[in-house]
Amino acid sequence: MKIIIIGAGEVGFNIAQRLSEENHDVVVIEKDPVKIRSVQNALDVQAIEGSGTNPSILQDAGIQDSDIIVAATDNDEANLFACFYAQYLTDFITKIARVKNPDYMKHREIFKQDSFTIDLLINSQSEMVASILKLTEVPIASEVIDFVDGRVKLIGITIKEDSPLVGRKLSSFQEYENSILVGVIIRGEKVVVPKGEDVIQANDLVYMVTRREDIQNIFRIMQIRREGLSRVMIVGGGETGLALAESLDATTINTKLIEKDGQRCLELAEKLEKVVVLNGDGTDREFLIEENVDEVDIMMVLTGDEENNVLISLLGKALGAKKTVTKIAKLSYIPLVSTIGIDTVVSPRLSAIRAILQYIRKGKVVCVAPLKAEAVEAIEFEALETSDIVNTPLSKVKFPKGAIVGAIVREEEIIIPRGHNMIKPHDHLIIFALKDAIPKLEKLFTVKLEYF
Repeated sequence: MKIIIIGAGEVGFNIAQRLSEENHDVVVIEKDPVKIRSVQNALDVQAIEGSGTNPSILQDAGIQDSDIIVAATDNDEANLFACFYAQYLTDFITKIARVKNPDYMKHREIFKQDSFTIDLLINSQSEMVASILKLTEVPIASEVIDFVDGRVKLIGITIKEDSPLVGRKLSSFQEYENSILVGVIIRGEKVVVPKGEDVIQANDLVYMVTRREDIQNIFRIMQIRREGLSRVMIVGGGETGLALAESLDATTINTKLIEKDGQRCLELAEKLEKVVVLNGDGTDREFLIEENVDEVDIMMVLTGDEENNVLISLLGKALGAKKTVTKIAKLSYIPLVSTIGIDTVVSPRLSAIRAILQYIRKGKVVCVAPLKAEAVEAIEFEALETSDIVNTPLSKVKFPKGAIVGAIVREEEIIIPRGHNMIKPHDHLIIFALKDAIPKLEKLFTVKLEYF
């Protein structure tokens, strides 16, 4: 598949890196010569210096025979114009645009016209806010991902040293085998697609798949009483902090929003009704103590300075906050901050990648969710009538090493599968797969040649 990426900033560069690793034909267009040199030195892609809004540059990049264009610069209008020119220059291309201004998302119907169509608008802020709000449903989780419109939940939980799960084999959870399946264990830098004999260790990040109505069983396994969320503290009143505060403003959750810019505080207070806006510095220990950070269920740190975000989160944890959610832009920081006591990291880059991957997969892919460090993915496939896996028991399907089926969704029925379960046409399957297993997995779900 040939893919043109416009913009070699952090989002564009890392998407290009991921796609080139999967052997796609990638062309990167960037007008900054320094960034172009970085692409040429680090990636196995074609790099073109120039503007993605220049039709001649797009033609030089081979727009006529490309499958996808991803406009990922920091300029919303440049991204939209690039997609407009792409539509003018070729009829059959999937157009993806990154936009930072949330107003474009509110009026996305504008980009669904015959005269100008954008297949996917990516707004990292909206994706991050949605991810954080899901965490409020399961406060003990490090990550919550929805599949099948939220009917299936993928819940990642970090196992503490005093957890009753430490030292237990997965095979010992037989009473929950029809409601919970452990799909992936992330142990430091190692990713494990587990078997029944695997043992849970302290500090493991365990991803469990369950039905929405069976979430209570996860609390039972953890031997934790399920309690509702009552207090939230948001640090950072930028666009992401405001969007999150507006969502919480419509709930009964007691929410405080801390912002150090006095003028911005006045603007925030005008837009929010129940959320308490405070003018203060999240790095100020005495201020946090005064605002009872020790009573907070979740502290969400979302300023534009990721180093400060780490420091504020660590300070909040030290002062008694039960859980922290920390905004980190650089993916290379994520493994580090996860080892120093930060509970959950949200990343705009991961949000952008999650949104784009479903457009580059073969077979009928409904949803893709890269997990920690992108070494493993949870993928929602639809089983086509003509693929090799249908009407065969799971135990007989030759799944590639490093892949496991976490759930089967058959109309209104949700099955936590075992080897005897059979896949039927149009079933939706949630599958965990290591990155190396994905190309082989795709072949299982593609249409058989004899179908044609």
